[in-house]
Amino acid sequence: MIPNTLLRGVLPVTAALLGGCVVGPDYAGAPDVAPRAEAGAPFIRGNTVRNAVAVDPPARWWTALRDPVLSDLVEEALASSTNVRIVSARLLQSRAVLGQRTADLAPSISARTFALNNQLPVRDFAGSGAVVAGAAVPKSLNIDLYNASFDATWEIDIFGGKQRAIEQAAAQGEAAEAAVADAQVQVAAEVAQAYVTLRGAQRRLALTQRAATLQREAVGLSQQRLAGGAASSLDVERLRTQFETTASQAPAFQAQVDQSLNQIAVLVSREPGAVDAVLRQPRAVPMPPRVVAIGDPGAMIRRRPDIRRAERQLAAANAQIGQSVARLFPRVNLIGNAGWVSPNIGSIGSLAASTYNLGPTLSWSVLDFGRTLAQIRQSEAGADEALAQYEQTVLQAMQDAETSLSRYGNQRTTVARLARASASAGKASMLTDQRNTAGTISTIDVLDVERQRLQAEQSLAQAQADYTNAYVALQKSLGLGWGLGPERVALDVR
Repeated sequence: MIPNTLLRGVLPVTAALLGGCVVGPDYAGAPDVAPRAEAGAPFIRGNTVRNAVAVDPPARWWTALRDPVLSDLVEEALASSTNVRIVSARLLQSRAVLGQRTADLAPSISARTFALNNQLPVRDFAGSGAVVAGAAVPKSLNIDLYNASFDATWEIDIFGGKQRAIEQAAAQGEAAEAAVADAQVQVAAEVAQAYVTLRGAQRRLALTQRAATLQREAVGLSQQRLAGGAASSLDVERLRTQFETTASQAPAFQAQVDQSLNQIAVLVSREPGAVDAVLRQPRAVPMPPRVVAIGDPGAMIRRRPDIRRAERQLAAANAQIGQSVARLFPRVNLIGNAGWVSPNIGSIGSLAASTYNLGPTLSWSVLDFGRTLAQIRQSEAGADEALAQYEQTVLQAMQDAETSLSRYGNQRTTVARLARASASAGKASMLTDQRNTAGTISTIDVLDVERQRLQAEQSLAQAQADYTNAYVALQKSLGLGWGLGPERVALDVR
């Protein structure tokens, strides 16, 4: 047992030490980088999107495209993406680090036991083998020693260095949560964009193949007319040139189709070719909804995971300063040992063989102030870097959202104009066919109108894919699509 007199001496010292302070700067929160946005102002480029409304957008934005195949792919990617799994594993690591830092506040206790046989030499100044009181003095002495004890060490966090370490670990854990959310945003957008690119390439490939088929038939008909004397060799060669030019575009579109199929397969964590059977059959490019919810810049800043991650990294860097400052002050440890020591194993556990020691120790690296001050300056510079990184992240996010809004609104106008151009080209082609049948138009005119019609259809197909991809980019810039996979993070977006 520990005597009451010792307890009366140690406990007041311990209580005084525990009443210490936490050194280093307290985190005051992230700076207001975009005061206009935080005040609730609307997006500057929002007026370019006529169908946009300033209400909170849905997290599962891809369902608004009304394509069940796309929705299934996005949900599968969120559940199985290797990118999401990588950052999720890092999140688990950061949580384990937080548990370790929290455990550092508690005492470290260990148990120890040993049994020793000691052989000690015995020396006789009169010489070896002398006789003392009629008995021979032995040359050595054997002694058994048994020990069982408990050791405890407790570093008292007087100046808050360990508390700052817990703050840093907690902030890094929350940054890891934001990284998981950001990975989900990225994956959802990448799957949707790859899918839209696939459907757009399939559409353009089909248009090219159909045009090439019609042009090949026209070459055959012109050859028949040449044989009958109703056409010239120049007409045949012109038709053949247009056919070969059109047919030469098909391999590029087919390569884009294959590339998109492989990309989608990897995004859903499958090997290339695994989704070909499901996606090889062409489908129309999914079009954005008639009304798009965009919210406001302030909500976007609070929602975007990359901004949240940068803010948490700033908080962690601030806590690192406190850890460095704490090294300037002494370290106090409370150490103790209690157990039994006896040459007889049967005495272990008895009061007569008990032993203990308890008391504080103080260590202070006075001569290391130069190194410590350098570490403090490093920590302060790291916090400055984290601050600049946060400000840059916010401003880039604002730029991303505003640019995406402008691109989406203008692309919508482009699609409308190209749709009218394609319709006009179709009417012109029909009228040309009628005049060609009546023999009132030349082959050159027929070829030129056909070329314009194909170009208009191709341009419309590409513009429709670009329009939907602009919609996807807009959702990504708004920070949507996170918290929906197996690792459902819960970010503080107050």
